[in-house]
Formats: sequence, C-alpha cells, structure tokens
Amino acid sequence: MTPTAVQAVIAGLERAGVTLASYLPDSLLKPLYPALDAHPGIRTVPCTNEGEGAAICGGVFLSGKRAVLCMENSGLRAAAEPLARMGLGSGIPVVMIMSYRGELGENNWWAVPHGITMEPMLAALRIPYRVVREEAGIEQAVVDAYEWSYSAYQHSAVVLGGSTVR
Repeated sequence: MTPTAVQAVIAGLERAGVTLASYLPDSLLKPLYPALDAHPGIRTVPCTNEGEGAAICGGVFLSGKRAVLCMENSGLRAAAEPLARMGLGSGIPVVMIMSYRGELGENNWWAVPHGITMEPMLAALRIPYRVVREEAGIEQAVVDAYEWSYSAYQHSAVVLGGSTVR
C-alpha cells in the first residue's frame, strides 16, 4: 500500500467522521495501521479476530459514533456470525475496509480461496461493496460506504485491490 493510498483512506475516514478503527493486521494493509495509530482523532483498537472487531465497531455505533473495521478479506469468514446478527438481525452497521487477497494477479497459493469466497460471502450477508483498484477512488468510496450504511442501517465494505495494495 503506497503512502498516497494510506492518505486517501485516512481522508475518507476523516470526512466520514470516524473516531475509532478496529483492525487485525494483514500484510497488504500493513502501512495503514501505523497511520491510524498516529492519527490524533482516531482511536485504534487492535482485535484478536475479525468477529471481535465487528462487535467492537457495532458497540461504537450504539454509542452514537462511527468506527471502521480494517482487515484482510479472509476475515469476512471469521466475522460472518457477528455480522449476520448485527446487520441482518439488528440494523447495526459495520463499515469494513478490506484488502483483496486472491484476486487475479495473486501470487500466493494460500490466498486464492480468500478471493474465491469473498464475493459470495458478501452476497450471502447482503453486504454491498465496492472494489477499488485505483487510488483516486479510495476516499470517495469510503465516504460513500458510510453514507449508505448509516442511512440503511446495514453493513458495507470497501475492498482495496489491484495497485491500491500491491
């Protein structure tokens, strides 16, 4: 992830009014985490798994604030149960920023299943998403995700792929 892609994510989160970021570090988003930790207006809460991160973000929503869950797309499988309960059952939105492991161009055999399962999992959980492969689209995609999620009381995801993370 380039410094300009990191800045675009941060700018989108600032515009959306995000005050907390929960994350489980991954290699493609690795440069984002120190930037979040250093941001004076965004508190960071690393999590032990993505389901825990989703629950943290849901709790932040219930407190009247905005949070983001940052993770690799493989974490969607780990977070499926809390996301289903909050989004499908309770109208508690979680906005996710995910790296796109396993997309075309992936060079790690172990990551291919992440790409194969991500979009069907998002569809099953009724989570709209935008795959962003160009840095110019990152900031607005983040803002759009919050606008939609906090209007619809549903989850959304911004998936960073292509040159945004490689």
